[in-house]
Amino acid sequence: MGEHNAVPTSLRAFFEAHPRLALAFSGGVDSAYLLYAAKACGCDVRAFYAQSAFQPAFEREDARCLADQLHAALTFVPLDVLSVEAVRANPADRCYHCKRAIFTPLLRAAAEAGCEVVIDGTNASDDAGDRPGMRALEELSVLSPLRLCGIAKADVRRFSREAGLFTWDKPAYACLATRVPTGTPITTELLQRVEGAEAALFALGFTDFRVRLFHDAARLQLPAGQMERAVERRDAIRGALAPWFDVVMLDLKER
Repeated sequence: MGEHNAVPTSLRAFFEAHPRLALAFSGGVDSAYLLYAAKACGCDVRAFYAQSAFQPAFEREDARCLADQLHAALTFVPLDVLSVEAVRANPADRCYHCKRAIFTPLLRAAAEAGCEVVIDGTNASDDAGDRPGMRALEELSVLSPLRLCGIAKADVRRFSREAGLFTWDKPAYACLATRVPTGTPITTELLQRVEGAEAALFALGFTDFRVRLFHDAARLQLPAGQMERAVERRDAIRGALAPWFDVVMLDLKER
C-alpha cells in the first residue's frame, strides 16, 4: 500500500494533532479510508460500528473485513434506534434524531475506551444544508477530518485506490431508513423487507440501486445503464422480490 502518497499533508497534520481517537466506522468508502489513513499516520485509533436495524448485513461484513485487513481494533455497539420515537415516526428531520441516537452511545463507548476525540467520515462533498444529521454531529462535537481538510468524495476514492483498499469503488450507500417515505413510521419488518429485496436484486447482478417503499410496493431506482436489462429480466426480478413485495415498480427517473 502506498501510504505516503495516499494520505495528503492536511490529513496527516490532523492526525498528528489527534494521535488517539475513535472512528465512527460504517464500512463505507469514507470511514474505511479514514481508518486506513489514521493507521498509516501512526494513530492509536479504535473503530466503533453502530449495529442497528438501519444497517444491512453486508455493511457489517465489509466493516469487519476492512478492520481485519488493517489490523484495526473494531467494536460493535448494538443499538435499538427504533426505540426512539422521533426516529421511528420518520419526520423530515429524522436523520438529526437518528444521529443523536447513534452517536450518544458511540461517544460513551469511545470515552470508556479512553478516546476523547471522535471522528466520522463526512467529506467535503457532503452538503450541510441537505443533511440535518450534520447539526447533530456539531452539537456532539464529532469531528469530520475529510470535510475539515477539504477532501471530496472523488479524492477519497482516488486515495483509497492508491492505498489498495477494496472499498475504493464501493457504491455510495445510505441507511435502510432512507427507503421509507418521510412520515411513514419505520418498523423492523419494513426494513427487513427492503434489505431482503435489495439483496435479491444485487444477486441478479444489479448495482448502485435503491429499493424504495411506495405504499406497499417496491419502487426500483436503477442507474440509466441498467434499466433496459431490468425490463428484459422483469420476470426474474418479480420472482426474486416476491418473498418481500407483491408489487414491483420501475422508477423511470434514473438513480
